[in-house]
Amino acid sequence: MYAEFYGLKDLPFALTPDPRFIYFTPSHLEVMANLHYAIQAGKGLIVVTGEVGTGKTTILRWMMQRLDRTVLVAYIFNPRLSVTEFYQHVATLLDLQTWETKSDLLLALGKTLESRHSRGLRTVLVIDEAQGLSASVLEEIRLLSNFESNTAKHLQIVLTGQPEMRDLLNNPDLQLKQRIAQRCVVTQLPTVEETDRYITSRLLVSGATRTGIFSSEAIDYIYRCSAGIPRNINNLCDNALVAGYAAGDKIVDRSIIEEVADMLDMVPRTDNRPPAGNAGELASRVFSEASRAELWATGNCESANQAGQI
Repeated sequence: MYAEFYGLKDLPFALTPDPRFIYFTPSHLEVMANLHYAIQAGKGLIVVTGEVGTGKTTILRWMMQRLDRTVLVAYIFNPRLSVTEFYQHVATLLDLQTWETKSDLLLALGKTLESRHSRGLRTVLVIDEAQGLSASVLEEIRLLSNFESNTAKHLQIVLTGQPEMRDLLNNPDLQLKQRIAQRCVVTQLPTVEETDRYITSRLLVSGATRTGIFSSEAIDYIYRCSAGIPRNINNLCDNALVAGYAAGDKIVDRSIIEEVADMLDMVPRTDNRPPAGNAGELASRVFSEASRAELWATGNCESANQAGQI
């Protein structure tokens, strides 16, 4: 929709956790180094926490793409599972086929893990959004951490989740906290300058020939509205580029960010600026351009051209 207008080959601010766009903040580098070390060293249970939208899933996918063939990763992204569903999921991911009861599954799992370990292979269970796990499933995870020899863990477990997962692990009825060997925290971008570098990085990955698409005042306000959280930055920038394209503006200035932030209900509470009067007009422009793009995508070019003239 706006890529060609801004000289881009790809959409730079999509909300999907595409590892191509990973930006190595000091926090991300520290977490990735800790994850890599913990997996290489067979640390057992690893916990990664961070606010919504800080890039935990992107880090996980980046890491999983770079593990060598000696590492088998079972990745669970939906934590809303019963104990039975959890074990069915694990069995499918690890290709455990001959079992009927939980006892059968645990025996088969134990043999598989021991066989892999004896051949110098590692097995990692990764559970994303782990703050949504039930207490009963967390207890099963604790029991799975018992697959070990005298010198090494046969199954490594990585739990990632929002900060409230810490409260979940502090539940006195659970003993999982005692098994945690490594903790990592993903933080938001700390400064306007870091936000500027983040935006520039994503533009470059998208093939930008010029990176000054956002004015310095716009970037400053993006940082204020987003609180440095990458997903919020992406949302603001993507909608701002749509609005800028609709208005024919080659440079996205602060006024566009203000309108978009108002439309997305992301205006900082400390900002006493009255609500943008043309937020409805902006929303209509964004919707119009999105509808026009959909018409082009479905081959209805005549209707798309008519929509552009409205």
